[in-house]
Amino acid sequence: MVRVFHVTAETRLDDDDYPAYTMGRAAELIGATPAFLRALGEARLITPLRSEGGHRRYSRHQLRIAARARDLVGQGTPVEAACRIVILEDQLEEALRVNEELRNI
Repeated sequence: MVRVFHVTAETRLDDDDYPAYTMGRAAELIGATPAFLRALGEARLITPLRSEGGHRRYSRHQLRIAARARDLVGQGTPVEAACRIVILEDQLEEALRVNEELRNI
């Protein structure tokens, strides 16, 4: 039996990776500027999807990452360093998770 999954507006809103937010709205939600979000893209911390018209669109997951970087920048960390810190923290968290899984085998 083949199941067909219909994507609705409701399922998209529940999807943490759905690019629902425009640059302006995303910046407003995290308390930053569009230029800050562009800088995060240039530093390759987050890569927003593009709409058919070429506009950047952000997911909730990306906004959480951007907010972490914004907090570090707010404490005086340069943008490039804040991006690297967030990346390294995520890598460490993943390595610890994998290590724990391997211990439980």
